[in-house]
Amino acid sequence: MMKRLRLSHKNGFTLVELALVLVIVGLLITGVLKGEALIQNAKVKKLVNQKESLTAAYYTYYDRYGMYPGDEDQATSPSNDTNNGNGNGQVGGTERYFLFEDLVLAGIINGSYDGTVGSEPSNAFGGSMYILWQNRNGTQDHWATFLTIPAELAEMIDLKYDDGVYNTGSVRANQVYTNAAAKTIYWRM
Repeated sequence: MMKRLRLSHKNGFTLVELALVLVIVGLLITGVLKGEALIQNAKVKKLVNQKESLTAAYYTYYDRYGMYPGDEDQATSPSNDTNNGNGNGQVGGTERYFLFEDLVLAGIINGSYDGTVGSEPSNAFGGSMYILWQNRNGTQDHWATFLTIPAELAEMIDLKYDDGVYNTGSVRANQVYTNAAAKTIYWRM
């Protein structure tokens, strides 16, 4: 009988062994979740930096030429420009595509933007970004627009840089943050 008892104890795990396995699994899960959070925070910082860089380039062009990039209507500003806007002080319609071509030709940004539809750069989350004169919830102005931003991160950006309400302030979204769908963020220039 004693021999039988000893054999039965050797077939399973002790509570200490099970506890160690659970601790290790918990640490792995925590590490993965923290890693994902770090990646998302890095993307948010990159998006904010993209907005700041775009704003600086936009106003640098305006200071240099006296017109907004994309909206300029002079064939020689900047040199080799193939697309001209209407010069009305508003980057509207297809002028949003001309904007990046003008910034490259002026030597303000790097890239190969040719002023055609779809040639604008991508934001940190893979969607397009551009500047456009538009009405956002009653406020008509130039807005830096960023497409396909995850809802929880769009709300985080709005809370950090504005009022946290999707349809007011200088950072706005196309819909409420409680909806899980990706958002378009509009950042007032």
